[in-house]
Order: sequence, then structure tokens, then C-alpha cells
Amino acid sequence: MDIPASSPTYGQEGLWGCYYGWAPSATPPLNSPAGFPNTFQTPYQCQMNTCQVGPASSNPLSHPQPVGQTGPPPGLQPAGTGGLQRPNHWNTSYQDQNGGLFRPAAAADVAYKAQSSSEKGAQPETKPTSPSSESRYGLDPQLLPSAVQVMQEDQTEWEGKAFASEAPSNLPPLSTTDCIIEDKGNASPRFIRCTTYTFPSEAQSAQHSHLPLGAILTPLAQQHKAECPVPVCEEGGCLRGCVECGAYMCRSMAWQDCGQRFHCPFCGKHNEVPWQVYQPTDALSRRVDAEKRPELSLGSYEILEQNKDETASLLLAVDVSDTSLRAGQLESICQQLHTLVDTVYREEGTDQCGLRVGLLTYDHRIHLYNLSASLSRPHMLVVTDTDELELPLTEGLLVPLSECKHIIQSVLQQIPLFTSESQDSTYIPQDAVVSTGLQILQAVGCPGKLLVFHSSPLSEIPSRPASSGFFSSTKPKSLFQPSDSAVSLAKACVSQGCSVHLFLFAQQDVGGAWPGDIPHLTGGGLFYYNSLLSKVEKERLHCDLTRIVETFTVYKAQLRVFTSKELSVSGCYGSFIPSGCPGLVAMAALDWHTTLALEFTHSRPLSEGRGVAIQVVLSYTNPHGEKRTRVHSLSLRCSASLLDCFRNSQAETVLTFYCKKMYCAVVERPLQCLREELQAEVTELLACYRKNCSSVSSGQLVLPAFLKALPVYVNSLRKSEVVLPGVRSSVHQRLLLRSRILSMDTKNTVTHFYPQVFALCVGDEHPCVVEAVRCSASGLDPCGLYLAYCPSALVLWVGQGVSRRALMELFGNSCFSAVTSGEIKLLILDTPLSVHVRTLIDTLQANSPFTVSLKVVRQGDSCEDTIQRLLIEDKSPNGGASYADFLYHLHINSLRLLV
Repeated sequence: MDIPASSPTYGQEGLWGCYYGWAPSATPPLNSPAGFPNTFQTPYQCQMNTCQVGPASSNPLSHPQPVGQTGPPPGLQPAGTGGLQRPNHWNTSYQDQNGGLFRPAAAADVAYKAQSSSEKGAQPETKPTSPSSESRYGLDPQLLPSAVQVMQEDQTEWEGKAFASEAPSNLPPLSTTDCIIEDKGNASPRFIRCTTYTFPSEAQSAQHSHLPLGAILTPLAQQHKAECPVPVCEEGGCLRGCVECGAYMCRSMAWQDCGQRFHCPFCGKHNEVPWQVYQPTDALSRRVDAEKRPELSLGSYEILEQNKDETASLLLAVDVSDTSLRAGQLESICQQLHTLVDTVYREEGTDQCGLRVGLLTYDHRIHLYNLSASLSRPHMLVVTDTDELELPLTEGLLVPLSECKHIIQSVLQQIPLFTSESQDSTYIPQDAVVSTGLQILQAVGCPGKLLVFHSSPLSEIPSRPASSGFFSSTKPKSLFQPSDSAVSLAKACVSQGCSVHLFLFAQQDVGGAWPGDIPHLTGGGLFYYNSLLSKVEKERLHCDLTRIVETFTVYKAQLRVFTSKELSVSGCYGSFIPSGCPGLVAMAALDWHTTLALEFTHSRPLSEGRGVAIQVVLSYTNPHGEKRTRVHSLSLRCSASLLDCFRNSQAETVLTFYCKKMYCAVVERPLQCLREELQAEVTELLACYRKNCSSVSSGQLVLPAFLKALPVYVNSLRKSEVVLPGVRSSVHQRLLLRSRILSMDTKNTVTHFYPQVFALCVGDEHPCVVEAVRCSASGLDPCGLYLAYCPSALVLWVGQGVSRRALMELFGNSCFSAVTSGEIKLLILDTPLSVHVRTLIDTLQANSPFTVSLKVVRQGDSCEDTIQRLLIEDKSPNGGASYADFLYHLHINSLRLLV
């Protein structure tokens, strides 16, 4: 029997699952909504238990709905018109390890029940409902699990507290939660975050649960200001790890024979301890000097090697073709670079500035510059043969900035005065420019960043096939496949530690070769600008350049992964060139937001007594030439109970894992198959949880407690423009979006697939941000202002009913029709609302991996689809299903798997 609304368990969590009060009944087969695979074509009409009279049928598929009936079944009022009231919080209870129930302080004891009109009293005016927010099955989207509430509850739980990351690790706070992490023997979740913190003991259980076994790695993640930085120890003073498998020393090593040897959890071998570093053990079998050694007491530490490499360099390549001159881009680019040199000079210091800088220009030829301080003036060398390029000299191409600052700034001032000798339409391929920069770095023997500023039309190398398959419907996988020449050149860049950043100006967004493969595979980035004649674009270019130069970047990185001998690394996903070994990855460069995903599989059963050990070792060269090795170690539990595995999982980590695996698979697999497999995987997961971990009625919706937000995340991933292109989605936009998301960390990935929508207080003397609202058009009040943010978009939505005072305080104009739509820069006004909004935008931009321009959208404008793309709970402009409809289909198909 279904749980009635009056039951004390209605809307609560039991057995670490969430129960929601609606159950389906069957209807004749209909066409599935847009965005759903053909495998699931039978929708069912929803019935909500709060409105049912009498007990529900034990079989939710036993009572078909009449064919002629549309909308909700008899006895059920449509969403938004019935007597259902939305509480401030879900009525949530949790089960502790002893089986007892306890309630968090934020949960309100509210039961859903139908009310008559006399009981309701006066009701406030409801917000207009958008057609894209309505469910075709009569569900009220506001009654479904809320990702916003999940984040707010987690923030409330950890407000002012510190999470102790100790072995074996417990479920950490969400990545969106602002709290302090203390390293107590396990790596911080900022560095390693697992899809579940309790692994299934058996391989069969892992396959049956359909819960992915993976880890999200951000080796150089930024830490909280109040947290202790990762300690650094000298190479000679650090205990050596396992000589058999190569794993580094960590707290998981088990000491035996009074400290004379230790057992390696990664290979199972025993290692003898040299007498020079021997220390006895205490009663807990820990070395007496454990607290003095980071490798024995902490989950993360660094080893500083004695050998040093060359310091990193900054190489600038500027397009000086006739197209760049006529478009007026060249002068703006040189002005920005002139300012950039001043910025770098101040950051590095004056006399101690060790950063070496180089400059080259190109049109249909390549121009090199000798910037040696011994010369009376810089010399320009012209290279005409770009097919088989050989450097005429190496001295003076890369010079310390402290010696050549005025020289390079003088050259930048003269470059816009040049007259291009080429008036034809021949342009040098971008690969040739990258190859030239790579040869300069190879000649000097140093890593570095190559910044290419390109304004002429994109061109391909002659050897590349004429057709790249962009518009081929029979081979969708070719769209994301890089060319062989790009991969070959990227491998050479990885070997040298050359990170390529490409800046494109006034390029066509449709057709032509996509130039982002090499930046994507070398840890760089691709940046598009419409025209530098706009102040907004100039400011965005300045912010991007400053961010690239100031971001701490390491080079020649090599990542190795060690796991318990019962596990193996079956996949690694991210922005890098795949190798034959998933547990060994080489990268040209990486910074604080570079993130990878690992996938694990069982090779034999795990022991619940020993648990699971994971170690990630990153060897790299920092910008000052120091060779370092950063070690992150993690110890997890394992269990034969699937309930333990589900209760220790997090939806945001599962989303990040699915995203990186799916976006890497688009190179080889059709997009339709990937969308269907993702939905089938989540359906199987919910069916397994219902069958093995819950005891509710067959028609009740049940979700694992910490996976409540998974359906809305997965639906957003399924209908993202990368895998479900819309009418206005260009090929280059999709390729750029994929390359950026693949390197995002968990926090930015969650924010991308579930944007933050802030309701701005208007009319207050001290405005503040109220709680974030759900990503749905039904949550936008026409009398309000809303700021929607994700790493790739920043939109300010202005309702038609906003007060004149608010418009005057923010835009300096009290007329709604006079508010400028599109990309703008807010006026700097000394009003509370203006100061507050600009401060909020700066805060959001500071945590973003790249700069986005603010776009103002007025309610009713033709460009309102910009905000609609961010309201992921609604039906998407590209045809993706709404959250309510997608969750309904997940629930129905999970029930069908159990019938």
C-alpha cells in the first residue's frame, strides 16, 4: 500500500532513502517527449498519494488511464491549482549507524495534505507559470527534490565547522560548501573526491548496483585560506616507499616487527627498513616519529628533488597579416601585451625577474626577434620556408624580462606601424606557428606558455583531409575527433612542457577547421573575441591575459595512480592525450582547476578488514625550475552491503564522473547511444536501490539520501549542447564547451550543469542576496532582478515589473525599455544595489577558470533563450526534457525493471 499523506513517514527518508508521495498508473503507449530515447516510449499518468481516496493498488501498472482522458486523473488537481502546499524544507530524517532516526535542525516537520478553500484562507498571488516549466504529466516541479536545498542544507550543516579528513574517510562536505578541511591522514576532498566512500567488496555487487566506482582528481586544487598548505620535505629526508611497486610512503603502510619492515597495501609486498632511518613503533604499531614526518601523518605532501630544470618562459606570437591590420585588431592586441609585460614585470620583481620572454610575428612568413640587451636595437629575422622550419639562431629569442622589458615594449609599439607585404589571401597555418614556438623552447631547453594571437581566417595544413566530417550525419563521432597532425604536434608539446593558448579575433563561428585541439591537449585554452573595438571585449581580453599569466602553472607533469591489488584503474578521463596505461598520464601543463576522473574495477574481492587504498603521485616542474613530487593518499572502506555503498555516495561527484567519461566517449561513440546508455545506467541504479535497500510500496518514488539531486544533474548532462545540439548551437561552440568542461573541477562542473540563480533584493538600503532559487522559469518573479551564473555564462534577467528605483540604482535609467540588452559593462554607480551586484559578479568571476561577460536580458526580449538555457529544470530550447518529466520516466522505467 502507498504511504498516505497523513502518515508520519510521508516525505521522509528511511533506510537512507527519500520517499516522495506520488505513484504512477499506466496509460496506453504514446510518443516519448523530445530528448528521451526510443527505448522508453511509454509515459504514465502521475497520481499523487495526497489526493488519492482509499488505498492504492499494489501494482502501479494495473489500472490504465482512459484513452480519452488528458491531464491528471480523477481526484487529482493539476499542479499549481490544487491544495498542495509547498513547505520550506523537505521533511527529512536520517538513520544513524545504530539504526536510530535523528532529524537535522534545518528540517521542518511538515506533512503534505490537501486543504479545502476554507482552510487555505487568503492566498498570495502566484507567479505566472511558463509553458516550459509545466510537466506533461501534471507534476508540480516545486515538489520534486531540489538541488538548491541539498546545497543549502549541507552549507548549514558545516557552517563554522571543520571536516577532519582521516582514514578511513567519511563522506565529506559538498564541493559547493564553504568550510575548512583538516588533513588527518587522508587527502583532502579538494584533491581527491570519490563517487562512493564505501566500495562494494565483490565485483558482482558493483556491477549490480550500477554505482560507478571512480575518483575525481584535482592535484593542485586551491585550498581555503585558513587551511595549512601542503608540506614540503627534502628528497633525502623523506622515507622511501615500496621498492616493489614504486608507491610512495603514506599512512596506509602497515608497520611490522617493531618498525623493521612495513607492508605495502598497493602490491601486498613487505619492505625492509634501512637501519639509518629505523624508528621503533608504539602500542598502536605506529612509528614514534610519525607526527614529525608528513609522509607518515598526512594524506598529502610534496617532495622537493635536488635536481633543477630550466625556468619557464613566456612566448608571444602575434598575427600581423593584412587582415589583422585592416580590421584594427593589431593595435589593440599590442596595447594589451604592452600592459601585460608591465604586469609580469611588477609581479616577478625588478632585478630578480627570472622569467624569460620571447616574441615572434607572422603573416605568410614568420618573423623572429633577437632581443639581446647587447644589441643597439632588436633584430628581426624573416623565415620564408615554413614547411621545413629551421631556426637561424637561438641566442636572444628568449631573454630574461629584467633585461629586455624596454626592448620588447618598443617592438610592440612599432608593430602596428608595419605594412604587410602580402596582399593575397594566403595565410600561414596555425600549426606552423605552434611548431615554431615549440622549436624555440626546445632550442633553449625550457618549458613555458605559448600565447598565439590570431586575426586572419583559419587555415588547415595541406596534408589534412579536406573533409573533417563536421556535418556528416552518418559519422557523428568525427565531429570531436582531432586530426592526426594536431595529435602529433600536441605530443611534442607535452614532451617539452609547452602549453598553447590561442586567442582568436573576429572569426566566423560556422565552418572551417576547429583550432582548439592543440590547446585542449596541452593544458592551454582557446578564447574567442568578436571585436576589440568594444570596451567589453577589451576588458575580457585583459582579464584573460592576466589570469593566464598569474595562474600558478606546473609543467612536464606525469601522473601515476596506485590502488589496492584487488583493484585496477580501467579508465582515465580528462584533457590529455590518452596512453596505453590508464594509470599513467603525461601532461604538458596543469593548474589549480585541471581535473581528471579515474575509473576502478575489481580484479578480485576486497577485504573489509583492509579496505581500499588509493594513491595519486604527480611529478612536475614548477615555474622556477624546481622538480617536485606531490603525493595524495586516500583510504576507504569496503562493504558487502549495497546500502553502505549508496549511503556514502554523492550526486555531484557521480555527475562529474559521468560528464568526463561521456565527453571523452563522444570521440568514438554516437551521441544518441551515449544519451540512452546514461539514462539506462541511472534507471538501473534506482531499480537496484529500490530492490535491495528500501522497503516502500511498489509505486512510491524512492531515491538514495545523498543522490537526491542526481536525476536533475543527469538530465542536464543528457540535454547539454555537447551531446544534444540545438538549432543555434554551432560546431565550434560545442567543441569549445566540451574542451572547457573536461578540465573543470567538481564545483565548476556542478555549477555548469546546475547554474546558480540569485534573487537580488531591490528597494533595500542594504541589499543582500537571498537564498538561491531553483533553475526554473516558474521561480522568476516579473517584479524582480535575477543573476544567473555558470562558468560559461553570466546573465542578469530584468523583469518587466521591476521598480523604477531599482532600475535607476543599477542602470542609471528608470525606464524599462531603455535598459540595454546584450553584453554590457555595468555603470559604476555609488548606490547600494550597484555596489552589491558588482561585488557579487567579481566574487563569482574570481572562482571561475575563465572570464565571461555580463549579458543583460529583459523579460520578453528575443534573446531570452540565453536565460532559458540556464533554467535546466525546464524544457530546453534544444528539445531536452524537463526535470519533472525526466524524473517521472526514470521512476516508471525503474519500476518496470522490477515487475
